Amino acid sequence: MKNIKATITALCLCAAPTIFAQQNNLPLIPQPAKVVQGDGTFTFSPTLKVWADAYDGDSIKLVLQQFEQKFTPATGTHFKYGGKSATMQLRCNKHLGNEAYTLNVTPKQIVIEAAKPAGFFYALQTLQQLLPSRNAMAGVPDSTIASWTLPAVSIADAPRFGWRGFMLDEGRHFYGKREVMKIIDMMAAYKMNRFHWHLTEDQGWRIEIKKYPKLTEVGAWRHSRTLGYGETVPDGERYGGYYTQADAREIVKYARDRFIEIVPEVDIPGHSQAAVASYPEFLACDPQNPHQVWLYQGVSADVINVSNPRAVQFANDVIDELTGIFPFSYIHLGGDECPVYKWQHNADCQKQLKELGSDNYRDLQINFYHQLQQHMAQKPQHEQRKLIFWNEVLHGNTAPLGKDITIMAWIGADAAAQDAAKRGMNTILSPQIPYYINRRQSKDVWEPRSQGWGTETVEAVYNYVPMKGVPDALQSKYLGVQANFWTEWVEDASTVQYLTFPRLAAVAEAGWTPQSERSYTNFEQRLQAEPAFYKAAGVNYGKHVFGKTKDKAQ
Repeated sequence: MKNIKATITALCLCAAPTIFAQQNNLPLIPQPAKVVQGDGTFTFSPTLKVWADAYDGDSIKLVLQQFEQKFTPATGTHFKYGGKSATMQLRCNKHLGNEAYTLNVTPKQIVIEAAKPAGFFYALQTLQQLLPSRNAMAGVPDSTIASWTLPAVSIADAPRFGWRGFMLDEGRHFYGKREVMKIIDMMAAYKMNRFHWHLTEDQGWRIEIKKYPKLTEVGAWRHSRTLGYGETVPDGERYGGYYTQADAREIVKYARDRFIEIVPEVDIPGHSQAAVASYPEFLACDPQNPHQVWLYQGVSADVINVSNPRAVQFANDVIDELTGIFPFSYIHLGGDECPVYKWQHNADCQKQLKELGSDNYRDLQINFYHQLQQHMAQKPQHEQRKLIFWNEVLHGNTAPLGKDITIMAWIGADAAAQDAAKRGMNTILSPQIPYYINRRQSKDVWEPRSQGWGTETVEAVYNYVPMKGVPDALQSKYLGVQANFWTEWVEDASTVQYLTFPRLAAVAEAGWTPQSERSYTNFEQRLQAEPAFYKAAGVNYGKHVFGKTKDKAQ
């Protein structure tokens, strides 16, 4: 909140009457903290003289050049880099927050101020939304536009939360590099900054670990595309795929250029049957039995034997390689839905639990994480990572883990988040209802097969209020919000997109816009501009809230 106030204070408001985005309906998503609309328009000529202040690594200029790569093909306007008298200027203002910006457009000039390259990047996303065609956001020409213009406007903007995330599960189904990059593009357009990449599951291991090649030779493949559930049975098709480390590094760079950090998740010790099937000799609680990559939905009981020192070493080695691939602050180790049945029937696990002085088998999981945490603490500072867990971890004795962990609250999210905050831990709000946007968004008969009852509508997603009723003393522990997409039922990228958009835009606005400026009625009006963007970007989307027609899903 401090960044928002500083940004608004820094904006010198013009004499025109104040009109906020909710009143003038400029089609901006997420809605800025403050908007003042002026008189007249700025018209782009074939050549635009631009200027960017110097910054380490010339990174502000790089942001501008990246913007130019879409803007010029769409509008026909070419940039000419010149002096400080340029028509479009990007100026450093050290008094603004790291992601804050101001954008001032008059009929004669465009001036953007920010303290960091991220602020300039977000300002340019806003500028694109002010253009007369959404095609420009995808770098696609629009022959219906005779003149490319911007309305005269002054915007002071900064995010409400520092964490504005989206999680994609590729453990159940694999979509590939091109589709992941498309998701990252859409996140960037909505000023989201964390891509949580769920890379391992009972049903598949999707990231190359060079020390353990069987994880991708065996664990990345299964004998069914469709996952069995109820009357749905495995189909016998060989199915799978994985990302090489080179692939992952390419995606990391792509995301980084768009100011998105990737949070890799390797879910251990539960949701790990694909890993157990790859190395049953030291990961399984019962290595004498057969193990295969799972063909079903739900939760497998085939968990990692946390009492085996080789299993601990395996996890340490995986973390080491992930650290080399993902140069960001966090690694997610899962921690959810971990059955303890096999630990209860394993002599070594029973012995370790007694040594811990506990009768709660969940404490074996906490002890496992504590060992990984100790390993990470011995690494050089630049290789250390903060750990994130799902909120089931709170059910064990978390004391050994200390307060320097982050809890992602999904089940009973509001209560779990407050519990974590009271224990001194940071937390991220990711409520299953309504932020699991893989769930059906309508009761329409043509909705694709997925989870839920059609109650997670765009309106329901939008109307969730993050941090509602949280005492002031705890609010600093709330990092932000995140939508999740689980893919048990979703076999193709087009359906991922259809269920994700426009609901992800609603989550993005919750993460960015001050709660006092949020209104679903107004959001729905602004949302009507988005189909043109989705079509230009080649992205499928749900049609339910657009116009009066209820087009079929596919």
